[in-house]
Amino acid sequence: MKRIFISLLCIFVFGTTYTQNSGIEILRDINLDRNQSLDPFMRSLSQTTAVICVAVPVSLITYSFIKKDSANKFKAVTIGASVFSAAASGYILKHIVNRTRPFVTYPDLDKAISAHSPSFPSGHTSNSFSLATSLSLSYPKWYIIAPSYLWASSVAYSRMHLGVHYPGDVLAGAFIGAGSAFICYKLNKLLAKKYY
Repeated sequence: MKRIFISLLCIFVFGTTYTQNSGIEILRDINLDRNQSLDPFMRSLSQTTAVICVAVPVSLITYSFIKKDSANKFKAVTIGASVFSAAASGYILKHIVNRTRPFVTYPDLDKAISAHSPSFPSGHTSNSFSLATSLSLSYPKWYIIAPSYLWASSVAYSRMHLGVHYPGDVLAGAFIGAGSAFICYKLNKLLAKKYY
């Protein structure tokens, strides 16, 4: 746990200082030189996060109850818990750090989607990486892992394409999401050994 805390602290410091200053050039390259015909697709991709992050755990839990499959039920609860913990962690950090969105600080950026909450970390990225990581840990098959991380990475990229997050916001979101999934997975394995 100490290593995890130190890693999170390093990501936090890195994300709030270095990347806001140097990352703005990367963001400008992504946002201002983007293919604008992809904007509708990127907006739709970005908006899939909430739906998929709720639908997948609920579908898995429903399937487990119908089939009376306790092993899959436990996995589904782990996946749901990891997404919830990533969302909660991201929400709390957003309001502690309270970083202004890049399009507010740098008006030359082209905001292609609405965004009102603080910028750091990217909630869409943390939720999508939490789901991708928890699915990959629970069902370690290439046909689960590859599409999960392709989707999560695409969501992360879409947030910069649309001009609403710094690269550091996205990196921190990915780390928080993957970290929350890993912690939930390990905790639930410990609970499973203790009670089952």
